[in-house]
Amino acid sequence: MNKKVELLAPAGDMERLEAAIKFGADAVFLAGDSFGLRANAKNFDKEELKKAVEIAHKNNVRVHVTMNILPHDEDMKGLVEYLEYLDSVKVDALIISDPGIFSLAKEHTNIDLHISTQASVTNSFTVKFWHDMGAKRVILARELSFEEIKEVKKNAPEDMEIECFIHGAMCISYSGRCLLSNYMTGRDANRGDCAQSCRWKYSIQEETRPGEYYPIEEDGRGGTFIMNSKDLCLLDEIDKLIEIGVDSFKIEGRMKTAFYVATVIRSYRQAIDAYYDGKFNEDVAKKYYKEITKASHRHFTKGFFNKKPDANDQIYENSSYIRNYDFIGVVLAYDKDSKIATIEQRNRFFLGDEIEIFSNSPDFYEFKIDNMKNKKGEDIDVANQPKEEILIKIDYPLSKGDMLRRKIEE
Repeated sequence: MNKKVELLAPAGDMERLEAAIKFGADAVFLAGDSFGLRANAKNFDKEELKKAVEIAHKNNVRVHVTMNILPHDEDMKGLVEYLEYLDSVKVDALIISDPGIFSLAKEHTNIDLHISTQASVTNSFTVKFWHDMGAKRVILARELSFEEIKEVKKNAPEDMEIECFIHGAMCISYSGRCLLSNYMTGRDANRGDCAQSCRWKYSIQEETRPGEYYPIEEDGRGGTFIMNSKDLCLLDEIDKLIEIGVDSFKIEGRMKTAFYVATVIRSYRQAIDAYYDGKFNEDVAKKYYKEITKASHRHFTKGFFNKKPDANDQIYENSSYIRNYDFIGVVLAYDKDSKIATIEQRNRFFLGDEIEIFSNSPDFYEFKIDNMKNKKGEDIDVANQPKEEILIKIDYPLSKGDMLRRKIEE
């Protein structure tokens, strides 16, 4: 192994970018306001993108910009100018699935070109093709097993990087190439506007023998989420992927919250560091798996990693999330002399609440709120105004961007 595996984090907006950086990402992937596959994320306009690159580079974090739509001719308008702008602000990599965009990016920029999972790369011959075309990295399709990933990496050109998804949403279609959204809502999943039709509830009826297989409405079963996959989590498999030489671990989630990004990135960062310190084991994996579940999440699966997914990797009953903790605040400032923390409220909390504070260190700090003041210095017993600043004396040293969470009482 010549270098440490990269931890690549989603950044849907500036807040999530800063969370990803603080909690341990080596690189972030984000989108401008066009040419990416998450039209409903806030994304970054040109000035925001320039600022994002400056912030990331100041912290030795790389910036990968997604341009992975499958475009029609009308979508290509303004592409060259946009590519030249990305080159001028020193973006580190472009994530591309379409050969037309790839060829224009190669012609008009000096940016590293990464082949998106949207290109559905599943074999080493395709990896070599993209290498010969000038790609720096291929992001493999999610539909590969560990043994297949191992084989691809072994046969890939020596200087070709391989990136794998290790955490996040799974798609019912082949690496995101889905027509359901377009067919049902007119929103094109392959041009950045997926309606996530696979998460919807369906009633199924066999055409020639109505009701024989799924008499759903008649027997009160109320429908099925037949295409609803569990989310991917490979935290306890990172050692295997590192040892076969995977270059980058990708976390899905540009639509997720900053709290989610912080929680998941921190967990994988600590697990990866434990591996390189010779301390990664089953107990470490369990510890950080538990940490991941403190963010709102869905049930987890290993996808195709060990076998083809079956009914146990789907959620037929609902499309809901599991939420065991509330994100209640983020640290804006901490005075080491007075030990007063300025907290920006994110969800309601009360005097007497038992909370956890976590940073980018391996462990978290448990604390009971026994004093609370507003910005005027007045004692309060509840923080219930959106994003109000609260002053709390906390003996444990904190830093800007540390987060507060509270277990939801069952």
